[in-house]
Amino acid sequence: MLTAAVCVALLGCLQAQELQGHVSVILLGATGDLARKYLWQGLFQLYLEEAGKGHSFRFHGTALTNTKQGQEIIAKVLESLSCPRDTAPGRCAELKAQFQQLSEYRRLKTPEDYLALSKDIEAWVQHEGLQEAGRIFYFSVPPFAYADIARSINSSCRPGPGAWLRVVLEKPFGHDHRSAQQLATELGSFFQEEEMYRVDHYLGKQVVAQILPFRDQNRKALDGLWNRHHVERVEIIMKETVDAEGRTSFYEEYGVIGDVLQNHLTEILMLVAMELPLDISSSEAVLGHKLQAFRALRGLQRGSAVVGQYQAYRGQVRRELQKPDSFHSLTPTFAGILVHIDNLRWEGVPFILMSGKALDERVGYVRILFKDQAYCAQSEKRWVPAQSHCLPQQIIFYIGHGELGGPAVLVSRNLFRPSLPSASWKEVEGQPGLRLFGRPLSDYYAYSPVREQDAYSILISHIFHRRKDSFIAMENLLASWVFWTPLLDSLAHEVPRLYPGGAENGHLLDFEFSGSHVSFSQPPLEQLVPGPDSAPMPSDFQVLGAKYRDSPLISAWPEELIARLAGDIEAAAVRAVRRFGEFHLALSGGSSPVALFQQLAMGHYGFPWAHTHLWLVDERCVPLWDPESNFQGLQAHLLQHVRVPYYNIHPMPVHRRQRLCAEEDQGAQAYAEEISTLVTNSSFDLVLLGMGTDGHTASLFPQSPVGLDGEQLVVLTTSPSSPRRRMSLSLPVINRARQVAVLVMGRMKREIALLVSRVGREPRKWPISGVRPDSGQLVWYMDYDAFLG
Repeated sequence: MLTAAVCVALLGCLQAQELQGHVSVILLGATGDLARKYLWQGLFQLYLEEAGKGHSFRFHGTALTNTKQGQEIIAKVLESLSCPRDTAPGRCAELKAQFQQLSEYRRLKTPEDYLALSKDIEAWVQHEGLQEAGRIFYFSVPPFAYADIARSINSSCRPGPGAWLRVVLEKPFGHDHRSAQQLATELGSFFQEEEMYRVDHYLGKQVVAQILPFRDQNRKALDGLWNRHHVERVEIIMKETVDAEGRTSFYEEYGVIGDVLQNHLTEILMLVAMELPLDISSSEAVLGHKLQAFRALRGLQRGSAVVGQYQAYRGQVRRELQKPDSFHSLTPTFAGILVHIDNLRWEGVPFILMSGKALDERVGYVRILFKDQAYCAQSEKRWVPAQSHCLPQQIIFYIGHGELGGPAVLVSRNLFRPSLPSASWKEVEGQPGLRLFGRPLSDYYAYSPVREQDAYSILISHIFHRRKDSFIAMENLLASWVFWTPLLDSLAHEVPRLYPGGAENGHLLDFEFSGSHVSFSQPPLEQLVPGPDSAPMPSDFQVLGAKYRDSPLISAWPEELIARLAGDIEAAAVRAVRRFGEFHLALSGGSSPVALFQQLAMGHYGFPWAHTHLWLVDERCVPLWDPESNFQGLQAHLLQHVRVPYYNIHPMPVHRRQRLCAEEDQGAQAYAEEISTLVTNSSFDLVLLGMGTDGHTASLFPQSPVGLDGEQLVVLTTSPSSPRRRMSLSLPVINRARQVAVLVMGRMKREIALLVSRVGREPRKWPISGVRPDSGQLVWYMDYDAFLG
């Protein structure tokens, strides 16, 4: 009995203590756009929810604006606040008046200003006979100001012992991994991680916040479906009709990827892809599972993205940032990204992330499209409405706007009836004529929130109640930047595809994906013409279509060039296999093709490797396991990653009878016989060559007659550099090929590329000039450094 009495008394004391708790909310940047549109309304909503529950509040709007002007701005904002729909007008006016009395504006600039604010809070608390519960500082200011503000708070404006501090930070959190790490280190020197709340307002959107609970409440139905065996693809989309006008300084630094994809869409990706914790209410468990999903993400390459820029953007940048007429921005305002997750659950499933400005509609959604393996014997008109197994099967988390106009969760009726909390979600009433993703609304079990709430209002409430699962942890943030930074670096000099904006975009931004490679469906413009009175720069071109030595030339930045060449080789392979049943590919060695081998290995899962024969164009006379061996390079960067039948791999026999390239061993003749036996008419389907700085190709060197003419298919040659002995395909067999591709990369090749462009057919001086297929096609692939210097 005594113990029970003590517990009751202690509980009463704690409740009494809580009733006197005072919370100060300091909104930094209180006159800014975000604060005026969302944050003051969110603070008012917090007051409506918490007033009378024990805490008292004061709201301090602060900025660099002078006191008189700031007070006028805040007064207008407070007057425009709205109450919930079910609040009577008189009651609403009363509540607004109370909130206005508790709100003030003050200029906050120097450390002395922060100290004065802290003393005012302490004086207020003492005067009212309260105990301070804590302080919330909401940073609605640019990130470059974070460190100075954090220093002032830490030194002059922390609450006293027993009270908590919560610091709320708005994105962007850096513009790459290095800057994010630097910002995290700076802030970490002033605040503890548990004191910081990094806001991604998409996590406050009702549908996004429902993804994990939906997966949890429907575990039984989803356990067998939420995997690579059943999911065809996942689309995570945020489209906007507005452009970047008024925000071009921000966009020039971050672009659409830093603005939307690295944060909002990546967080949604994690909620969909992560393993489901046993307890989804545990922020530590959720973070741990997110980090596991981050570690399983396949690295992004240049071929993982397509980017665009609406046509009016450059003009807006010139006006707003006072740039000259010759200025050409490379900032993407549209991006489509193909993401793969290399784990047992998601291997092979494409995740499509897409966002852009000046598009045809404003809408956001997550769409999980399931594979349809059903066949319906009866015709469509006899299907049971909305329940046939032949109808598309999908789950859609509809974030907002678009055709529905608001948030909703939709599940195809031919999947299962979902379970959602009835207190907060209701079934959507039918809307005749409304179609979503090609199907009428009646095809779905559709649910919308009983009461729609603004994302910032929800997040501000979560901050007050210390719910950290709705915010970005530092480890989570850095993991995201580790994933995105390599792609951003590779896109730094990429010229985005121009699009007119709005409905006029048509099919211009449609894109397709194969393996890990994504590309626009419409072919690129041959050349982007620079503006008047400006000289074209390398960055003004995307894929430059031209002629070089009277043959087609493809020129681009290195990663795009390699992606284009890999795609062309795959297309040639598919054509050859379809026509002849097999594809014979001869590959050069050296450093230039390494990136190509890696691209083919990691990004072209549709390549018909099972029907491909791999040959070598040339080989150094070293053992095949030697690091200098061309075959060893091919093995390391391609063969160990793809499934080519063992008997389809044809290394050059440079090592016979324990000797290297001995004439009497007749290795060259043996390779020629193998070619004659397996390759029809000794005509390879495609031969990949390079070009040396001296004009050599394969292992055919200047001032050497060997292999330039005659009947021999394979020859032994001598190199001017070590190892000197080489085995090589001859020029005649190269010229029998149906296709020859010459890959030339690097600034050191600029001089020879310019020289070879001017000479005729002189293979004794420049063996590469002798490459002229008898009846096949020759295509040159040069990066900008080699072509333009």
